[in-house]
Amino acid sequence: MIAVIGASGRSGTALCRALLAEGLDVIPVVRDARRWTLPGAPRIADLRDPIGLKRALQGAERIASGAHARWTPAILAAAPPEARLVLMGSTRRFSRWPDDHGNGVRAGEAALLAANRPGVMLHPTMIYGAEGEDNVQRLAALIRRLPVAPLPGGGRALVQPIHQSDVTRALVAALRHPWQRAETLVIAGPEALPYRDFLRAVAAAAGLRAPPVLPVPGALLRALAPLTRILPGLPRIGADEVRRLLEDKAFDIGPMRRTLGITPISLAEGLSYTFSA
Repeated sequence: MIAVIGASGRSGTALCRALLAEGLDVIPVVRDARRWTLPGAPRIADLRDPIGLKRALQGAERIASGAHARWTPAILAAAPPEARLVLMGSTRRFSRWPDDHGNGVRAGEAALLAANRPGVMLHPTMIYGAEGEDNVQRLAALIRRLPVAPLPGGGRALVQPIHQSDVTRALVAALRHPWQRAETLVIAGPEALPYRDFLRAVAAAAGLRAPPVLPVPGALLRALAPLTRILPGLPRIGADEVRRLLEDKAFDIGPMRRTLGITPISLAEGLSYTFSA
C-alpha cells in the first residue's frame, strides 16, 4: 500500500495517476475531497491534525508526500514505523539567501536525517510542465509584451529546470528503491544553462522572437521590485527573488541517474511537451 500525501496537488496528482496506471494500491490523502479527481476514495487528513493524519496513513508500507518539507516532523510522527518515506524538498535549501521556504526545507531535511527512517527527501530544481501549472507560459506571455528582457547580471546565472514527467518518474523510482537509511537526493534537468538561454528556449518553444537581453544591476532591480505589485501587466517579484536570480542553480545529477535510474529529458523536449499541451 502506497499512501500519497497531497494527492490532489500537482506532483501528487501526477504521481497517483502513474501509480494507478501500474495497477498499484494507492491511498490518496487529501485535505479536501472535492479536489480529488482520480478513481478511488481518498482519505481525508490535515497535516495539522496528528490523530487524523495517523489514521489516514494506517496500513501504508510506503509513503510519498508532495507537501512542503516543513511538515516532515508531522509525517514522521504519524507514519507507521515500518513505512519507507519519499518526501519532496527543494533545491531552495541550498540558496545563499535564506527565506521561509528554504528554511522550512532545511528543517524538514534535518528532521528526516535525525530520525534516520529509511527513505529519501528529493530536492527538485524549478519544476515546469506540471498539469495546471503555467510558469513557462506566463514567461512566454511576458516575452510577447516586452521589447527587451531586463535581467539582473544579464541573465548569466545558471538554471537547471526539470520537467514534471521526470519528477514523477523520480518519485516512482524512489518508492521502489530499497532505502536502508534516511538520504537526500537532488533531481534536476540534464544540464544547467544561463537564464538568458532558458528565456530564449521558452520563446522558441512558444513560437516567439526572444527580446534582446538588457543587463540590469541586481541592486537596481531589487530597489524597483516593490513597483511590480502596483504596475499592471508585470509579474510580481520580490527583492529576495531578484537576488536568487543572481546565484547559480547547477547540480550534479550523477547520483540521480545512479540511484534512481532516471535520465531526464532535454529542456527543448520538455518545453515542446509543455506548449503542445
